[in-house]
Formats: sequence, C-alpha cells, structure tokens
Amino acid sequence: MKYILLFFFVFIFSVKLFAGTVDTISIYSSSMHKLIKAVVIKPDNYNTALLQFPVVYLLHGYDGCYSNWIIRVPALKDYVDTYQTIIVCPDGATNSWYFNSPIDSAYRYETHVGIEVVDFVDKNYRTIADKNHRAITGLSMGGHGALFLALKYTAIFGTAGSMSGGVDLEENKNSFDIIKRFGDTIASANNWYNLTVINLIERHTNTDLKIIFDCGEKDIFIEGNRRLHQKMLQLKIPHTYIERSGQHNWEYWRNALPFQLLYFQRFFKLWDH
Repeated sequence: MKYILLFFFVFIFSVKLFAGTVDTISIYSSSMHKLIKAVVIKPDNYNTALLQFPVVYLLHGYDGCYSNWIIRVPALKDYVDTYQTIIVCPDGATNSWYFNSPIDSAYRYETHVGIEVVDFVDKNYRTIADKNHRAITGLSMGGHGALFLALKYTAIFGTAGSMSGGVDLEENKNSFDIIKRFGDTIASANNWYNLTVINLIERHTNTDLKIIFDCGEKDIFIEGNRRLHQKMLQLKIPHTYIERSGQHNWEYWRNALPFQLLYFQRFFKLWDH
C-alpha cells in the first residue's frame, strides 16, 4: 500500500509540475474608460524556454465572465502545455454579445476584445504577434462573438471557431438580452441584420479565415448552426462543421474544446517555417 501511495504522490506532483500557470490581469479599456479583467494561461515552460507562443482567445457565454473557462475547465492548464499555446479569456460582460452596441455606448466589447485585449497581450506577453498565430473561439454568446470578431478583424485573426454559438440572433430575439444591445427589431432592423454572424458571412465569400464550428444535436442553437453551415456551403466558403450528440452545457463544451485547439495548432504549424 505504501508504494501505491508513493506512486500517487509522485503522479500528482508531476501533473502539477508540468501544468500551465494562470494570471488574472486587469486591462484598461480606452473605449469604455474602465479596467476589465481577463485570465491569461501560459505554458509551464513560458519562463524558462524564452520562446514566443501563438495565442487562442477563448470567450465565455451569456451571463458569464472572464473566469468561467478556467473554473469550469481547469484542464486548460494542461492544454497550454500540450499545444504550446497561450490561452486568453477576456471578459465580455454578461450580455454584450461581443459587438459595439449601436444603442448603448457603455458596451464597446467588440473594440475591447478585438483590439484592446489583443494589443495588451502582445505588448505584455511573448506572443507570435501575427494573424497566422492568433485564433479565437468561444461558447454560446462567445461562439457568436468569436466568429463575428474574426470576420470583422481579418487582419488580426487567422482562424476562428464556435461551440454551440448563437450564430443567428433573430431566432432568439426575445431572449438573452439581445434586444438591449441591438434595439427594437423594427426601428433597428439594420442592426439586427448587420451584426449577426449568419448575415455577416455573406460579405466574406473570399475570406481566407479558417473556420471551425460545432453544435450538439439537442442544443438550443442547433437550427441556427445548421443554417449557417448550409449558407456557407452555398456560398462555397470553406469551413469545418461538426454536429454530434450533446446539449447546451459544460459537458459538451469540455469535450468540444480539445478538438478546436488541435485544429488551431495545425493551423499555427502551417506558418511556423
């Protein structure tokens, strides 16, 4: 028994020894005039190897915050080692949907996440600061946000993903505070059209952005994801779409994330030479 206990102790010590480190930081937002928190997860060898690393920006969902991912998926500390990647989890407020609200100037999370956070991370961490080593993905509201930001800022992000993303906001126009960010569906009809991914994609038929998105078969957003997939097929926009068993919950997102991280790693390696 003592040998088993010794092995267990050594195993636990080894896991901790080779796990990434987590920084909780505050980033000043010039667009919103306040400090906003974020989590940065670095590989274990960050301080010893003196390497530069690609970055994956990982967005939380509705009613969430910057710490959701690391609390719910502590394996992120292992993934940064496995994929030799920095993971950054910004804050998108509980209901920003990651765009600059046309009716509320207090919500400028498109600018914050798409520009301010990226600029801060590149200046304060050893990143490979180009689009070919920068990815963005997220769950639910963050899935919409990731695709939206990547399509809007094609010079910043080279690849993007979405997990259970609310990619067609009109299908849930009376839920998730979307109307508070967009405005009335009639008076502000242009906002609803221009700021939702399933419509925005129509302007990017020649995009070189590498896109992966997935959704569970019993997810509340499955129909919108299916429509986005079909539209992209019709527009001949290359992408990877995965539909598998699952619901709109953390069990699904924990399982989905490693596939997306592997997809991003393969993209990064294409540009390493």
